[in-house]
Amino acid sequence: MKLTTAQALVRWLLAQRSETLDGREVPLFPGVFAIFGHGNVLGLGTALEEYRDELPVWRGHTEQGMALAAVGYAKATDRRQVGVVTSSIGPGALNMVTAAGVAHANRLPVLLLPGDTFTSRAPDPVLQQVESFGDATATVNDAFRAVSRYFDRITRPEQLLATLPQVARVLTDPAEAGPVTLALPQDVQVETYDFPESLFTPVTHRLLRTRPDKRSLTEAASILRASKRPLLVLGGGVRYSGAGKRALNFAERHGIPIVETTAGRTLVAHDHPLHAGPLGVTGSTSANVLAAEADVVLAVGTRLQDFTTASWTVFSPEVRLVTLNAARFDAVKHGAHAVVGDADAGLADLSAQLESWAVDFEWASRAATERGKWDAHIDTLRAPTGEVPTYAQIVGVVNELSTPDDYVMTASGGMPGELIGGWRATGTSTMDVEYGFSCMGYELAGAWGAAMAHTAGLVTTMLGDGSYLMLNSELFSAAFAGHGFVAVVCDNDGYAVIARLQQGQGGKPFNNFYEDCRSGHAQPPRVDFAAHAEALGCATFTAESLDDVRGAYEKAREAASSEHRPAVVVVRTQPNSWTEAGAWWEVGVPAYASGRADYDRVKPNQVRYLRP
Repeated sequence: MKLTTAQALVRWLLAQRSETLDGREVPLFPGVFAIFGHGNVLGLGTALEEYRDELPVWRGHTEQGMALAAVGYAKATDRRQVGVVTSSIGPGALNMVTAAGVAHANRLPVLLLPGDTFTSRAPDPVLQQVESFGDATATVNDAFRAVSRYFDRITRPEQLLATLPQVARVLTDPAEAGPVTLALPQDVQVETYDFPESLFTPVTHRLLRTRPDKRSLTEAASILRASKRPLLVLGGGVRYSGAGKRALNFAERHGIPIVETTAGRTLVAHDHPLHAGPLGVTGSTSANVLAAEADVVLAVGTRLQDFTTASWTVFSPEVRLVTLNAARFDAVKHGAHAVVGDADAGLADLSAQLESWAVDFEWASRAATERGKWDAHIDTLRAPTGEVPTYAQIVGVVNELSTPDDYVMTASGGMPGELIGGWRATGTSTMDVEYGFSCMGYELAGAWGAAMAHTAGLVTTMLGDGSYLMLNSELFSAAFAGHGFVAVVCDNDGYAVIARLQQGQGGKPFNNFYEDCRSGHAQPPRVDFAAHAEALGCATFTAESLDDVRGAYEKAREAASSEHRPAVVVVRTQPNSWTEAGAWWEVGVPAYASGRADYDRVKPNQVRYLRP
């Protein structure tokens, strides 16, 4: 079939199918986010228009925002569907690099198709081309190499025959999942080639369930049998494997307390008797207490980042670590005994090895006991005070009014600690906290993508005023496209959580709260978030008290659902009230700062490499 490179790529996208965790067949690529420029409008843009009825194209308003929306879509579909994002060359392409970093850090698939300069070099230097003085082959798209799981520049149409199978491999492999970048020179996009029809034969991509090596399983079972106080840590890989029920059955059969990571939140019902809560800095004291006493930790589907491990101070130095992970890269970290394989298949095989072995009931019962103490603490934080609402109180209202089908999101600042630590799961896999990259602005852009994908219930995203100002243009994209969600914007006059870190470690208030920033005005202007959101096509509601928050959120839920557009709730919040798990986080504290004493006290307790 004689097609242009762009036509062949679009036809291939249409031929790819995916099987969801519940067995349904859906498009692997459900749609394309696009901003057209001279680097993609006539090549890929023309091809997308030709197939517009089969492959939806959504117009965005920042390239970073579109790509973050695609990341949010991937998370909401448990990595079973992949968003495609295309931009022109130059600044449009570079705007997507941050979103690629988000996808890479969080192991989420997205396909990025930035335009590129001419391979012929006949019109060089073209508009928006950044010329490398020492490498004529380099373009700005090479910046994607550091944040892509797979990168290619298509300089001949027939290269698609070799690269597209690799694209599909990376996007659908649990061990490799992450961003793929195909740089598309604008002259190559419109070149033709006689492509074999077989390239466009429909293919259904099913979840790979690699079974672990029997020898590593046998040793893992031996380590667990020798334990008295084992702990089961559930990460995002459990979610993407659809292994939530398997993990619960494993814990119940063997009596092992469960804790969750950031990406693993809401895998377990909040009131399950073996659920000890979320782990780490933004987690709960209940989970952290058990982690400190555990003699064996079985970590499933997690890379154990610093917030989860309290910078590797949450576990005892004598703990034995067993990891079950689809990616060997993550499984071998920190001296762990590595079991490489699918979470669902691996837990089934490991349980069979353990047979009837079970933990002493006294240890298993500690989960509910400690979590009960944490629940009482959260209840205290949520209780009305009659003052300006706190983050914890607002989360409590949203939590109370949410249904099991709803989906809650956040990304950066202080809200992750409130949602991870304080949220009580109303459904299974119903939370997205982007804390792998902690990208300000993901809250709104990612919510657009999640709202496209998560149609069974309502999406609510929670964010601070700083994140709103960082990236809000996709509110209009969602309003224009007709995708409704609720955004709760907590206005505390600045970057409050960084101010807490700054002052808590001995620094002086500086450049975080507006009152500590340089301005040429005696009374600097304030942002009217409600008016701004309304101008972007959103329904808007304001709240001053906690009772106002309840009423505004109820109205926003109705508006988002019935009017098919974002509904924004704006509420003034306390700038210095937080949910604290009491865990340590290592940051660079100057030797002369007052916070250095605490740093020097805790640093020696940091586990550098666990006993294999």
